Amino acid sequence: MTLLVTGADGFAGRYLVRHLLTAGHRVVAAIGPGGTPPEAWIPAGLPGTVETRTLDLTDHPSIVALAHEADGAIVHLAAMSSGRAAQSDPGRAWLVNAAGTALLCDALARRSSPFRGRLLVVSTAEVYGARGERPRVEDDPIVPCSTYAATKAGGEIAALEAWRRTGLDVVVARPFPHTGPGQPPLFAVPAFLERLKAAHRTGSATVKTGNLTPVRDYLDVRDVVRAYVALLEVGASGEVYNIARGTGVPLLDVFQRLAALVGVAVEPETDPALLRPADITHLVGDPSKLRNASGWAPAIPFQQTLGDMVHAEAN
Repeated sequence: MTLLVTGADGFAGRYLVRHLLTAGHRVVAAIGPGGTPPEAWIPAGLPGTVETRTLDLTDHPSIVALAHEADGAIVHLAAMSSGRAAQSDPGRAWLVNAAGTALLCDALARRSSPFRGRLLVVSTAEVYGARGERPRVEDDPIVPCSTYAATKAGGEIAALEAWRRTGLDVVVARPFPHTGPGQPPLFAVPAFLERLKAAHRTGSATVKTGNLTPVRDYLDVRDVVRAYVALLEVGASGEVYNIARGTGVPLLDVFQRLAALVGVAVEPETDPALLRPADITHLVGDPSKLRNASGWAPAIPFQQTLGDMVHAEAN
C-alpha cells in the first residue's frame, strides 16, 4: 500500500512513518517549508525508502499540487498542534487547521482523475470540551473551549461535509492525549520531565507547573499510530472514532510518577504563566467503537511510556 503522511516530520508523524516502513508500505512524507527531512529522523536499517514532498497548508497551489499527485491512502496529521501557539496566533491556526483541511478535501474531490484512496483526518479529543466526568463517545456534541480545539473541529466539519457532498472517502480520528519519547516540551508530560531533570541537576526543591488537577486519558504514541493504520483498513467512511484507553489519570499523578522515575523529591509549584485559560477538567474517552470495528486496544502501559521517556532523555 502507498501512504501519504502530511505533517510527517511532527511527533506522531515520525512514529507513523517508521511504523509504516517496518510494515513494508511505500511512504510519501509531506512536510512543511523548513521542516526536517526524513533522513534526519528515520533510523538506519529500516526497510524501504521515503519520498518527500513539500506541503504548505497556507498556500492553495501547494495543497492542490500534493492532492493531484496523491496515490493511495492519506493520513492528514499536518496542523498547528500546540494549543499555546494556536492561542497566540488564532488567525494562522484557523488557516492551517480548518481552511487547510477544507482545501485539501476540495482538491482531492476536484481531481481530474478521481482519488480512490481513503483520507484519515486526525482531529483531537479536545473538541469535546468540558462535558462532565463520563467517558466521551463519538455522538457527544462538540463544544471546543480553546482556539486549537475549535480549529480542529472546523477541520472535521469541512472533511465530513466533503464526504457528504462529493463521496470522498473520509474517516475522522479523535485521539486522546498521547505522548512518548521525542515529544517536544510544548506538551505537558515532556515539559514535566524537562523541569524535573533540571531540578535533579540543581537540587531544587520545587518545580513550576500549571494546573495539576485535570484528569487525562493518556496513550502511548506507538499505540496511536497503530490505531491510525487500523482506521485506514476498517474504519467506515464518514464516521468518527475515538482513540482512547478509557481510563483517566490526574496530571498530579503523572508528575509524581515522573519524579519517582527521575529520582527527585520535589513539590509542584503553580505558575500562573503556565495555566490554561479554559482547561478541561476531565477528558477520558470511550474506545468501544474503534475496538469493536478493528480489535485495536492499547498495548503499552502508561507507566512503561513514562519509563521509556525517562530512559530516552537519559541517553
